[in-house]
Amino acid sequence: MRNSSIVLSELLTPATINLNLKGQERDGVLAELVDQVPELADNPEGRQTLLKALHDREKLHSTGIGDGVALPHARNALVGLVHKPIIVFGRHATGIPYDAVDRVPAQLFFLLIAPTVTEHLAVLARISRVLRHPRVRQGLLTAANPAAVVQVIKQAEAAL
Repeated sequence: MRNSSIVLSELLTPATINLNLKGQERDGVLAELVDQVPELADNPEGRQTLLKALHDREKLHSTGIGDGVALPHARNALVGLVHKPIIVFGRHATGIPYDAVDRVPAQLFFLLIAPTVTEHLAVLARISRVLRHPRVRQGLLTAANPAAVVQVIKQAEAAL
């Protein structure tokens, strides 16, 4: 899968968007994001596997990238857990400490899960490019509903 064939707005659905994260610390927010993965709704073992992989990744280095954004993802592709790339978007009203380089609390979260390393890296790169623009981050902070989130991402991708 080439970078250009990944369309983030097609990987997001209303079911994978949570505009009202409640957790007050990283572990709570990670659990909320994992619970938002539809493919794992009936798979408690899969949810635990993903959560452990996310915790292990955060121990290596925070996935808080700055500007109020965190991109939680596992260190490796989760082969067998999912069959296509999945993105879960979450927004926290006040932000939580996420150990980002700039120390800005994270408010925007993009949980990434992919079945292959190639897809994992391609989605991560595409998200990073889209979120580079302040107007995109601002649009995500003010989106009134999941459809508006998808629209912000769609417009940002069209501008790439």
